[in-house]
Amino acid sequence: MNVKIGYQSVLAVVFIFAFSHTLRATPNVLLIYVDDLGYGDLASYGHPVLKTPYLDRLASEGLRLTSYYAPSALCSPSRAGLLTGRTPYRTGIQSWIPANSGVYLRDREITLAELLKGAGYSTALIGKWHLNSDLASMDEPQPTEQGFDYFYGHNAFQIPTNKDPVNVFRGKKALGVQKGYTAELYASEAINWLDKRDTTKPFFLMLSTAEPHTTFENPDAYNQMYTQFTRGEIIPIPSGEKEIPREKLVARGPGEYYANVSYMDAQIGRVLSWLRDNNAEEDTLVVFTSDNGPVTSDWFQWFEVNAYGSTGGYKGRKHFLHEGGIRVPAIVRFPGHTQAGTVSNVPVIGTDWFTTIAGIAGVEIPPDRVIDGRDILPVLSGRDLDKKILKRDLFWALPPPEAPQTAGQAKPEFALRSDDWKMLLDSDHQPVELYNLVEDPLELINLLGDNPKQAERLEARFVEILRSIETDALRPHH
Repeated sequence: MNVKIGYQSVLAVVFIFAFSHTLRATPNVLLIYVDDLGYGDLASYGHPVLKTPYLDRLASEGLRLTSYYAPSALCSPSRAGLLTGRTPYRTGIQSWIPANSGVYLRDREITLAELLKGAGYSTALIGKWHLNSDLASMDEPQPTEQGFDYFYGHNAFQIPTNKDPVNVFRGKKALGVQKGYTAELYASEAINWLDKRDTTKPFFLMLSTAEPHTTFENPDAYNQMYTQFTRGEIIPIPSGEKEIPREKLVARGPGEYYANVSYMDAQIGRVLSWLRDNNAEEDTLVVFTSDNGPVTSDWFQWFEVNAYGSTGGYKGRKHFLHEGGIRVPAIVRFPGHTQAGTVSNVPVIGTDWFTTIAGIAGVEIPPDRVIDGRDILPVLSGRDLDKKILKRDLFWALPPPEAPQTAGQAKPEFALRSDDWKMLLDSDHQPVELYNLVEDPLELINLLGDNPKQAERLEARFVEILRSIETDALRPHH
């Protein structure tokens, strides 16, 4: 679990040197982090209906990761893991952060944005933050205090929907109603920032969309694309009101969800087109992925109505540690490294971006803390893999929801993947499920009682990892 910092830094330097003829010394980075998109929600990942031409083109030009895992099955811990390279529980971000809860990513954590800014990058976050409980707070660190030169976006979710949101900030200033749809607002803001930035510096742009998180609305033209999948009149379900809009909670089919994903795709396409039109494609690493699995039609919150995300057949959904909650799409285009139209099934996780991007930028990883992410440049490059480098265990921890569907069932709070095996454990640290993901990727056959040696091995490894987290010198203790 622990990263060998010195060896890892040497490895990064070796790869940078080896491919220096195809890279600028400090390539740009565009990190696109979308909200609640499922493994099966793109045409390039097998969705039979959804039209996502821009992201499909990105996949055809780069690498699709098919065993890519989010750091968590919920947004806040996932983002904490992404930006720090550390398993979310190490940072104290254990679940989603409610408004005015006083929970936030601590200053002692070092973000990827801070590393890159210190190395001379211009940095911006446009879109969702959700690593504190109040974007107006003077006491909780804001994006511009955690490495981002520029911030325009929202916190937990768009209010009342992603049309004309009222909870968008620029820096620390609340802006009031922003006319338009968040996908278009954020794409336009990203392009504007790219146009006006200091072009003598490389850039790190994190574009963190609101889509396809509920509650949402779509332009008419996009709803029209999927009318055959919509029943009845489209009536938006707003959030942020004092009372639950009970009369609007009508299941209308997946058409609006499909439209929301397609509209998101089109707006991301505008930013990708900017790279091409401004001769920046060859100098830019593009990473596209999702913060966690989708809200499927298995709803247990009122505001989830009319989300119809697809896990691609994997078990579970957002907020659960089965594959459907944590395995998500990931597409990488890195000229000189990724090969067009390729696929990798090597298991990697969202904490790896911290280490990998820092290595690509030639930035030293902080040596005073445990970093769980690994440098996956060999995976991106399609090179022969050094098993000693990539052989490691993947770990997740997340309190399960109190969902009616799970009443009386064992509720896994921890998950561990080791080689082909995955174990889920409850809040008392007791194993409850064991799967061989190669033979049973859908997690249908619980082998806990049939493989005592594997169960014993994974349980022992879990204990080691949990002890490492609980004794982490930087971890907040409540």
